[in-house]
Amino acid sequence: MSHSGDREEGTTASKRSLLEGTAASKRSLLEGTTASKRKRRRVHQERPDSPVPSCQSEKDEHTMGRPIDFREGDLSSEQGVRPERPDSLVPCCVSMKSGHSMGLPEYFRKGEQGVHQERSDSPVPSCVPMKSNHTMERPVSFGEGDLSSHQGRVQHEKSTQMKFQTVLRPHQDIKTKLGLKYQHLSEGHQGKRTLVKDIYTDLYITEGGSGWINEEHEVRQIEMAFKRENTQETTIKSNDIFKPVSQQQWDNTKLRGLRNLTKGIAGIGKTVTVQKVILDWAEGEANQDIDFMFPLPFRDLNLIKGQYSLMQLLSLYFPELKEIDSIEDDETKTVFILDGLDEYRLHLDFKNNQKCYDVTESNSVDVLLTNLIEGNMFPSALLWITTRPAAANQIPPECVDQVTEIRGFNEAQKDEYLRKKITNPNLANNIIKHIKSSRTLHIMCHIPVFCWISATVLEMMLKQEEKDEIPNTLIQMYSQFILIQTSVKNKYNKATETNPKEPSQTDKEMILKLSKLAFQQLQKGNLIFYEEDLRECGIDVTEASGYSALCTEIFIEECGLYHKKVFSFVHLSLQEFLAAVHALESCLGKEEHVFPPKAVTQSPFHCDDVEDNDDGDDVEVRKPDKLYDLYRRAVDQALISKNGHLDLFLRFLMGLSLKSNQDLLKGLLTQAGSTTQQNMETLKRTEKYLSDKIKKESSPERTINLFHCLNELGANSLVENMQITLRSGILSEAKLQPHQCSALTYLLLMSEDVLEEFDLKRYNRSAEGYQRFLPVVKNCKRALLSSCNLNYESCKTLGLALQTSKCLLKELDISYNHLEDRGVELLCAGLTSPICKIQTLVLARCKLTSKSCETLISALRTPNCLLRDLILSYNHLEDRGVKLLCAGPATPIFNIRTLDLGHCGLTEGCCLYLASVLRSPNSQIKKLELRDNDLKDAGVTQLSTGMEDPNCKLHALGLSGCLVTEEGCASLASALRSNPFNLRELDLSYNYPGDSGVKLLSAGLDNLQWRPEKLSMDHCENDRLKSGPRKYACDLTLDLNTAYTHLSVSEENRNVTFSELQPYPVHTERFDYWNQVLCSEGLTGRCYWEVERNGEVVIAVTYKGISRKGKDDDSRLGYNDKSWSLDFYDNRCFAYHHSKKTSIPDPASSPWPNRVGVYLDWPAGTLSFYSISSDTLSHIHTFHCTFTEPLYPGFWVGSDSSVSLCQVK
Repeated sequence: MSHSGDREEGTTASKRSLLEGTAASKRSLLEGTTASKRKRRRVHQERPDSPVPSCQSEKDEHTMGRPIDFREGDLSSEQGVRPERPDSLVPCCVSMKSGHSMGLPEYFRKGEQGVHQERSDSPVPSCVPMKSNHTMERPVSFGEGDLSSHQGRVQHEKSTQMKFQTVLRPHQDIKTKLGLKYQHLSEGHQGKRTLVKDIYTDLYITEGGSGWINEEHEVRQIEMAFKRENTQETTIKSNDIFKPVSQQQWDNTKLRGLRNLTKGIAGIGKTVTVQKVILDWAEGEANQDIDFMFPLPFRDLNLIKGQYSLMQLLSLYFPELKEIDSIEDDETKTVFILDGLDEYRLHLDFKNNQKCYDVTESNSVDVLLTNLIEGNMFPSALLWITTRPAAANQIPPECVDQVTEIRGFNEAQKDEYLRKKITNPNLANNIIKHIKSSRTLHIMCHIPVFCWISATVLEMMLKQEEKDEIPNTLIQMYSQFILIQTSVKNKYNKATETNPKEPSQTDKEMILKLSKLAFQQLQKGNLIFYEEDLRECGIDVTEASGYSALCTEIFIEECGLYHKKVFSFVHLSLQEFLAAVHALESCLGKEEHVFPPKAVTQSPFHCDDVEDNDDGDDVEVRKPDKLYDLYRRAVDQALISKNGHLDLFLRFLMGLSLKSNQDLLKGLLTQAGSTTQQNMETLKRTEKYLSDKIKKESSPERTINLFHCLNELGANSLVENMQITLRSGILSEAKLQPHQCSALTYLLLMSEDVLEEFDLKRYNRSAEGYQRFLPVVKNCKRALLSSCNLNYESCKTLGLALQTSKCLLKELDISYNHLEDRGVELLCAGLTSPICKIQTLVLARCKLTSKSCETLISALRTPNCLLRDLILSYNHLEDRGVKLLCAGPATPIFNIRTLDLGHCGLTEGCCLYLASVLRSPNSQIKKLELRDNDLKDAGVTQLSTGMEDPNCKLHALGLSGCLVTEEGCASLASALRSNPFNLRELDLSYNYPGDSGVKLLSAGLDNLQWRPEKLSMDHCENDRLKSGPRKYACDLTLDLNTAYTHLSVSEENRNVTFSELQPYPVHTERFDYWNQVLCSEGLTGRCYWEVERNGEVVIAVTYKGISRKGKDDDSRLGYNDKSWSLDFYDNRCFAYHHSKKTSIPDPASSPWPNRVGVYLDWPAGTLSFYSISSDTLSHIHTFHCTFTEPLYPGFWVGSDSSVSLCQVK
């Protein structure tokens, strides 16, 4: 039997099964209808005090059928009322005005079981007419009941039965209609339609995504996804798209129907997936709990003008619904499928569109859509929206319960599709082998449409006796595709072909018209277009239908009123290729520019004389070069785009500038008429223009595309030079220019290898260079971005990276950057993405406040959040921040394993919240760092109440420098006696436990149950009970053997002044050029000192190995990799390390105070400077690095200047 025969037989069987199942399911009628009464809140509220309500809708003149009038007691059969309907005292309550109008009752569903168990034996038959002996209702008992109550129940049964029969017919008719419509799939061949079940291959669908717009071109997104290794993700089968994945989504569905947003790049298979889901439902293979599916493609909605009610709009697509008033109630399960949001040409204005709750109220289509999406109409309905990523942010986040993403084919699915498509096994193997040999084709074939294009071209070419060169690039593939499809069209139309391998003049004219259409619609951002768009390009609609392989034709047959055609190219990349053909041919053949001159000035980097300055020549003097002008304007236009929609167009245009690629189109393009030398000159100037733009362009994504353009021209010198530098191993020593950073970024992103670690400081030391490297984090597992002068704007790039498909980044260290709270907010947009893999996040000293705690908790609440280690030290979070982190019985902080809150301005007030987390059975915290907070004994006592709880899982606790005395130690010892099984590390250094405290805790070393692996109680003196870094004060003296000969050291070697020549003896450690001096003490651990400065001075620390001879930078404090300095001169302040200069903003109370505090935390790798005014410390700057040797304080002293070491009190 044919496939179509199978399909018809299956449909008939589906109908028969449905009717039989429907009769059987009526057993729950009495219980179901009683429960439904309780649900219909709106019906009860609107009902007047009358046993006979009116069912007429006054607002809608299209209300289906006249209501029944009971005023005279005469029950007549009017339009919309079945003639065979029995008399009833209770009218049918079907009303288009009611938000809970009766749809399909509960007994219409499958899975209603348990009625047989409750059924009582009775000789009284059911009062509901039955056609099946399997559909007996629960009988009515008259033992103790009231007769009138029984009559009312019987009347309601009859009313519900009538409604069931009324809704059943359109339900099954719509199923049959959609089954016939979607059972075939057209892949571009004229006259050939394939059964979906014969060709459909499951796609890779994952939970995940966010509302942010990815600024990469979609082809670039698929390139990035291709090289990711397999990761654990929540995959979803297409027929499970209406099922909630997380508990939060289940909770949302209790209030409204699930709203699913599915993203996917152009051609990835969104529409085909929708088609397959609808077909499986219509044929009874899946989702049979759903009563109605209403596909409303956005490309069709573009055609609908005027105002309609939602029911009228549905009736345009499904005239079968005219038989009923409404399907809106809590019992009918309805799905609205809005496919192709990116194709909608109107703006969905959720903010300003009027609210509409009545399905019978007429409005414009966009108003109906916003209210349907918001849940104002059909709140119980399920909603499925599909879109390209660039349009996803049109839908407010609160209107979306679940975000999914279609990734296209994985490797196995791609091979499966090609073997289905190519029935000859040997030929299929050869095609798969060739695709895998070309990186470009292999990547692009993850897109199903491109996989079909490749299969079509390669099958045709490999079958030919005289084989042309097999395509390896996109330009080669699309050039052959156009020629092959033109040939197929001519063969189908039985046209005479003088040369089958070259298009006729008529074909050329038609292709160029389509190319013009492609360019015009690409500029507007349109992927679909209509008859009027074709006519603007001189295309006859009937003629265009002959090119259905290039321009797929979709007839909206089901609309009834609108037999208009909708057109689109088979894939966006083909449209971009043809757009490039049009741009080039317009310049060559018509000598017209597709980009007007004024368009160039829109570029933020272009002015009229840019090209003059770059080339060193005057454009007006130089002979006009129309092709170079085209390329220059195209580059500028592509750089303006915010989402990169012209990126691939530009790459195609650059590639088509080569004669070898122009020859592929078999004379389709007009010959340039210029000499080889002129062509070389044009390409050379274009290459230089692209290189100059790379130096100036700030967007990392746009810059990467410019490198792709250079690659199309074969101009890879910049990248090749960077490859040599990379292999040489001297990259960390090189001072890269920003454009070199971009070249290296391009190399790292193009590599198929995933970086285990990416240390940004290794590659560059400039702020602009750091910014250009940020996209690389998508291609690594561990990113170290600390102390890289990043700011909150950098977090947007990082946030986008975290939500990139299959991004493998697990550890992100972005500490010691001025991110501020708004930066964390931008970063969390990526952390909330379900596909984010971040497990460790380091945000130490990022100028955060308690507001960031609230943002982070919101991110941690995201279902499937993997974040386990959170480092927030050296931020001004205070107790309020801890309260926000720990608030609530199910706080997300329970999932964190490591929490670092060191030096966050905390007091004993935060310990109550931390204790509540520690004692929770859900808490997973194993390491808690609280050092350098003024917790005192009261706070430690509070904390101990949580530690003594058996639920506490804490393995390591850091309380160093927390002002703890013997009282706090006693509380800790008591807690450890109560719960000795988990804690293995306890740091109480830099406190004052006293002898008794030391004795109590030291006893734990002999406790067989506790057995701590590390108990730190060093540096425990009485003077540690000071707030802030002053508890770490140390005594310093100046080393006379290092002092420059014009520096005078006095006051017991604690003061140094610039002076006349001093009679110092010659010494190998003395500075002989720079007026500098070091201290005698080499420092490790935690140390703090204060200096009083006068005039121009430099306050520094250095390794002892710094050079002492000559005037080179290796002997100058702050100008080499051995020293770090804070410089004061000209009433300004600068930080220096390895000649890298950081300007420090002037203080609010200018000038800078003369007293400066320095805090060295050698083990933590931090060196901080503070200005001191009125005994208050204000942070100036912090260096962060890994120290490897003891550090010696040092000073540079200018003329008429001095430095004194102060006594810290």
